[in-house]
Amino acid sequence: MLDLLRGAGPAGLGRAELATRTGLTPQAVSKITARLGADGLIAEAGRAASTGGKPRTLLRLVPQARHAAGVHVDRDELRAVRVDLAGRVVGECLGPLDFGAGPEAVVEAVVRAVARVADPVGLPLLGVGVVAPGPLDHRAGTMGRVTGFPSWKGFPLRGVLQGRLGLPVLLDKDTNAGAAAAAGAWLRATWPDADADADADADGDAGLVAGAAGGVPDAYGYAGGGPRTCVYLHVGTGLGAGLWLGGGVYRGARSAAGEFGHQVLLMDGPPCRCGARGCVEVLCLGAVARGDLPEAARILGEAAANLVALLDVDRVLLGGRVVEAAPDVFVAGVGAVLAARALDPARPVVALAGAGVAEGAAELALGPVFGRAE
Repeated sequence: MLDLLRGAGPAGLGRAELATRTGLTPQAVSKITARLGADGLIAEAGRAASTGGKPRTLLRLVPQARHAAGVHVDRDELRAVRVDLAGRVVGECLGPLDFGAGPEAVVEAVVRAVARVADPVGLPLLGVGVVAPGPLDHRAGTMGRVTGFPSWKGFPLRGVLQGRLGLPVLLDKDTNAGAAAAAGAWLRATWPDADADADADADGDAGLVAGAAGGVPDAYGYAGGGPRTCVYLHVGTGLGAGLWLGGGVYRGARSAAGEFGHQVLLMDGPPCRCGARGCVEVLCLGAVARGDLPEAARILGEAAANLVALLDVDRVLLGGRVVEAAPDVFVAGVGAVLAARALDPARPVVALAGAGVAEGAAELALGPVFGRAE
């Protein structure tokens, strides 16, 4: 029910529509909404236009009622955000990080960052999403043999952080968080900025609306939902992919899906830090190091075309600091390769992700609130 109200935005939904969409009885919906209202999670959003009877009261989510944190642990920097229930950033911090300094130093950095973004006078955080370079075991909460940093293998990062923070912690790969952020971007677009929303709450009335929201076109043009299938390609200190398939992040049986950067494009090519030769990561980042960004985009596009041919996705979304430094070059370069290699005229759209990895980490942490078990 909270998920439906989140998707409806400030316009809200009526109890009858909530009953229809959830399959619950009107009596059950009334009891649940009363409890959610008492907890401060939902509020009235005005009344729908009358169709002959008594105007229906609409309900909406109260985004600022709860917050969650997301932390992106990269190889050389750490970014943390605090978000509200609509996924909007209300606090953030960024600083350098030496991932190679080892688990203990990184744990201390994460604890400090969460303390910095937390609201010292507000409600405690619902939880913290922490994302890091893979491979890692999402289910067990342990790190794998991160490429270039073998000392991390087997470290129980989730458990250690839960003990230090006293909060639920979710651990995932940075690329999976990127996919979650991209898929959640359409939801944030349905909400006004946080200050405007707080002003509406202070007024105590969201105003009269013409009718219940029946689905808002998302950031990718879908009328009523986020992307159905997409791949998020992250180019930063490494190169990887997050897969959004079937309405959620696809991780694979061993949390190993998305090791996109280590597909071999050039047999007997330059050695990669993973131990293979000619991987897309070493080729793409090598072109970046030479300052040849068009070539880096072309290499990324060739690897993306392989993935598109395999998965038949709707969207290819690009992110990471390398892409953010030259977005037009990468969107155009990857798009050109996909167009040249397309077997179907209805090829996927290439676009920027529109949200950062730390935001995706927080989105994953919000999942249980909205009935999504991550």
